Amino acid sequence: MASKHEPDFKSSPDPIYEPPSQSLAPTAAPIVIDNGSFQTRAGWALEEREAPRLLFKSVAARSRGAARSETQIGNDIPNLEPLRWLLKSQFDRNVVVNFEIQELMFDHVFAHLGIGSEGSVSQPIVVTEAPCNPLHCRQMMSELLFECYHVPYVSYGVDSLYSFYHNNTQRSIQPPHTGIVLSSGYHCSHILPVINGRFDAVNCKRMNVAGSQSASYLQRLLQLKYPGHLAAVTLSRVEELLHEHSYIAEDYQDELEKWRSPEFYEREVHRMQLPFSGKVPGGSVSVEERHERRAQQLRRLQEINARRREEKLLQDQERLDRLMGELLEDGLLDHFHKNLVELNMDSAEELQSYINKLQLAVEQGRHKLLHSDGAEGKTEVSELEHPMDEGDGVALMDPDFPEDTLPEKPAHVQPVFNMAEYHQLFVGTERLRCPELLFQPSPTGEEQMGLMEALQYVLARYTPEQQEALVSNVFLTGGNMLYPGMKERVTMASQPALDAWYGARDWALEHPAGGEGWISRQEYEEKGGEYLSEHCASNLFVPMKLVKPLLARPAEPSVTMPTSTVPSAAVTTVTPALTPSCSAVAADVSMLMSSSTCDGAHGVLQI
Repeated sequence: MASKHEPDFKSSPDPIYEPPSQSLAPTAAPIVIDNGSFQTRAGWALEEREAPRLLFKSVAARSRGAARSETQIGNDIPNLEPLRWLLKSQFDRNVVVNFEIQELMFDHVFAHLGIGSEGSVSQPIVVTEAPCNPLHCRQMMSELLFECYHVPYVSYGVDSLYSFYHNNTQRSIQPPHTGIVLSSGYHCSHILPVINGRFDAVNCKRMNVAGSQSASYLQRLLQLKYPGHLAAVTLSRVEELLHEHSYIAEDYQDELEKWRSPEFYEREVHRMQLPFSGKVPGGSVSVEERHERRAQQLRRLQEINARRREEKLLQDQERLDRLMGELLEDGLLDHFHKNLVELNMDSAEELQSYINKLQLAVEQGRHKLLHSDGAEGKTEVSELEHPMDEGDGVALMDPDFPEDTLPEKPAHVQPVFNMAEYHQLFVGTERLRCPELLFQPSPTGEEQMGLMEALQYVLARYTPEQQEALVSNVFLTGGNMLYPGMKERVTMASQPALDAWYGARDWALEHPAGGEGWISRQEYEEKGGEYLSEHCASNLFVPMKLVKPLLARPAEPSVTMPTSTVPSAAVTTVTPALTPSCSAVAADVSMLMSSSTCDGAHGVLQI
């Protein structure tokens, strides 16, 4: 059994770096930002061994009404769970939609890279985006970078294609590259075919199953398994557990059968320790303290019993006086018999016997009060006394029973409760059931294909020759592909979580700003914010054609036109040159020009 202690991860704030000397040169080094939905990675494209300097979660926490400067970004939040309800992200799944939060992320990146973003950012920017990113989202991103930060150049690329480009370069595969990329991140998974170095966006496939769904599924399984630890099974702990202790089974059904064996279970189960308080009530009490507490309890019992005896004596005395007064009265025979009925007695002899017993009880009570001298005791309960309620919870003790002869409770009669073992999570089949959602999403209620089914669907859209070329280079990337066992199935990126940033860095080093793949400010102003300069790791740019709807023209009566001596050759030569979508507009232009010609020749139109 693997026994591991899981400490709560608390991040430390990101340091503020000094900008390198290359960033101040006339040809400034580009800034590479891998804008991921789970984690943001940023750094300089200086040299091949340069690593990202900033890695932080893509979340921001700001209370309602708080100032902009009070916003906490990424690693500035030491513990996410207390502020979980305040966390905001710029993403809707894997597409940036909240550009106010995105601006805060850029401010955080530029400030910690040593760049003052109050005026402008003079360095080119390389930013990753989602496959088939909507034009509106790219337009808003370009507007933010060019208008707010006044950057000189921007380049957009798909993170998984950058990773594909980086690993093919490391393996010395000569371009153009052909293969199929399987990417799985935090919110979505993609199948991206690459033909001759270009991304085939028409035949790509997206699935809404990734790391966040696996983490939520694991959290539900553990909360159902351990209902006493609902609050302790937090999303942050579950994500850490998923990333460090889960694995992909080569044969899922066969692996589940192995877990039926007790020996296999004891060998493979991971026992995770939750935080707990080691103080057990009464666990560290000394013998003297136990005697003192026992003496205090006995003193409280003595005081309670003394008060009860006094109250009982007063009640018996009052009842005795009332009965004696009624018995001694003469000439009130009817009233006497009425009192007997109220007391549930049949004769005067029964009443006299009751009075005698009551007198005896009063005398005994006075005797105990006078001679007990504060000692604990228990009154003799007469048959006239009502039994004590069960809710009183206090046992009266005999005064003749000596206090010092009370037997001590034997030590360790009950087994000691192990708090550490109670706060342990045994993670067994959950280790492989949660990552399997990538291949079988149905346990979570998702009605969509798994990764292999979607891959088969994409490959079926190609010719046999193209299929052979694609499957010869199946490439996995993304943070959700880090599970052990995944590498045995297909080729995996050397660093699936960071290779997107490294690929963007390599591309920026090989393609200086201003060349292919870069968008200048002049192109932004001329072609719009949605414009994309394509390159080997980018999306395809499909410009949006906006066709204005034409108003329906009412039917006009026939017009009788007189014969005109002015030819309409100009009209007939203009009309064919117009596009088919503008035929209605061309008819309007033709009618107006004909009307103008007729007015000039004859003065009036005959209708």
